[in-house]
Amino acid sequence: MSLSADQIVEALRAAGEPTRFRILSLLAREELAVAELTRILGQSQPRVSRHLKLLIAAGLVERFPDGAWVFYRLATHGPERAFTDQLFALMGQDAAIARDAARLSTIRAERAKAADDYFAQNAARWDELRSLYVAEADVEAAILSAAGKGPFRRIVDLGTGSGRMLRLFAPQAKAALGLDLSQQMLNIARQETAKAGLAHCELRHGDVFATRLPGGSADLVVVHQVLHYLADPAAAVAEAARLVAPDGKLLIVDFAPHALEYLREAHQHRRLGFSDEEMARWLDAAGLKCPTPIALPPAGANGLTVKIWAAEPAANTQRSAA
Repeated sequence: MSLSADQIVEALRAAGEPTRFRILSLLAREELAVAELTRILGQSQPRVSRHLKLLIAAGLVERFPDGAWVFYRLATHGPERAFTDQLFALMGQDAAIARDAARLSTIRAERAKAADDYFAQNAARWDELRSLYVAEADVEAAILSAAGKGPFRRIVDLGTGSGRMLRLFAPQAKAALGLDLSQQMLNIARQETAKAGLAHCELRHGDVFATRLPGGSADLVVVHQVLHYLADPAAAVAEAARLVAPDGKLLIVDFAPHALEYLREAHQHRRLGFSDEEMARWLDAAGLKCPTPIALPPAGANGLTVKIWAAEPAANTQRSAA
């Protein structure tokens, strides 16, 4: 698929303005809310919104609402994304782009500090907090069912938190590894796995975006209630998918889209859930398929629906269908 001459001209007009090119450069790093873009660019929200509107009209940027927030990202695929990638390949050092990157780093550091403070304050009662959303016993039963009987040669739990998933799957795993960036959470996880006598469970300080683990090294990868904290959940899905063995499975547990805005401030949630369409697009880009997501509705009217996406390499799902 390619762009017509008129589309190329429109894309060049959209990208060929200093502020709009700066926006594209920022969105190449991660998806951002308009308030974050205005802060980095030092321009008013109406002005930045006008620039974004032109970029969206040219197909170079996608807009997606998330509760009361709106996020923006580069076109995820197609000739428009190839066009922006070619622009960045031609770009050398630029002072304005470098300043924007530094300001984005400041925002990331502020987000990280807020998350660290939150986890430090709540690490000891993390499982209790999770139980407020939906009955944990029902969720864990559904997780075990979605994962399959095992046994599993190696399980990797990304963003392991208190290590609950490690403890849940330990009887079925020959080896298990939990990664987390929070030392407080790792300390809790070490205490809990030691208390349970799980000597085959290893805990490491690690980044879900760059695990440094070999590709295809786990026959079960778990990402449990992690993605809604992340600035770039698609990148985390891609890294998790990279770790899945050819006969393995990726298990993602998170929330369906919801409107509980207070979770952003009170609990540091970056995203208010994920749609099946969005998750399917990320999984497909990573070469995985999820035939039928599982939905676990809350007990109360104002609760959160938990979704479970059990994805396998596309070749496996095709063979199963045959």
